[in-house]
Amino acid sequence: MPRAIYTKDHNEIAERLKTARIEIGLGQVDVAEKLGRTQSYVSKIESGQRRFDVLQLKEFAKLYKKPLDFFVK
Repeated sequence: MPRAIYTKDHNEIAERLKTARIEIGLGQVDVAEKLGRTQSYVSKIESGQRRFDVLQLKEFAKLYKKPLDFFVK
């Protein structure tokens, strides 16, 4: 069984995170500053290189003003 980080579902969520960020006009640096993280953290999540949990997803959803189900379709 493949690791979760490489699954189709994981990659789709990561792509939706990137789309939501772009829709509200924020750069990765802006998001990182608002979350108290590094730009590298945001980049790795969006590119599918970093795992994230539901609490982290919730932080992104709140910042992007999207319901959780936007990301987990």
